[in-house]
Amino acid sequence: MSMLEPIVPHLKSLHVTMLLIWCAGLFALPLMLARHDPAIGQADYARIRKATHYAYTFFITPAAVIAIGSGTGLIFVRGVFVTWLFAKLVFVAALVGFHVWVGYVLVDKAERQGVHKTPHPTLPLFLLTLPITGILFLVLAKPDLGQIPLPDWLQQPLGNQLPFDVPRR
Repeated sequence: MSMLEPIVPHLKSLHVTMLLIWCAGLFALPLMLARHDPAIGQADYARIRKATHYAYTFFITPAAVIAIGSGTGLIFVRGVFVTWLFAKLVFVAALVGFHVWVGYVLVDKAERQGVHKTPHPTLPLFLLTLPITGILFLVLAKPDLGQIPLPDWLQQPLGNQLPFDVPRR
């Protein structure tokens, strides 16, 4: 048993809690962005714009960073270096990409002059369900993905030098 094993339940609960906040926020933001319409009146428009900005900046992005950080910590504390985990990380990268896209739409809507049309929330919400469903499937089922044919160069170390110098201690 590792010396860090007692922190695993706490790290896992932090990871799951932050994931819930992050994913819930990613579902809420496209719905909030759809309400960005100057025709609703200046006061309501300013309130909705500030709410989306503060939600993204002070809640959803920190939750994402903590979720990724605690998940990375779990990988190393538990020593889980299996194929399903690497497949999960592909879906996490898609989730991060969606997060960045929402941030871009927020900035585009708030900072640029002119008439802006926010995307209808149906397609973004559907696309968001794909990586979340993939992550849930991989984490809960933990399928044996060892039989996936991969090229030889991905299955064995090549012994090549890195393109940069690694500092020595």
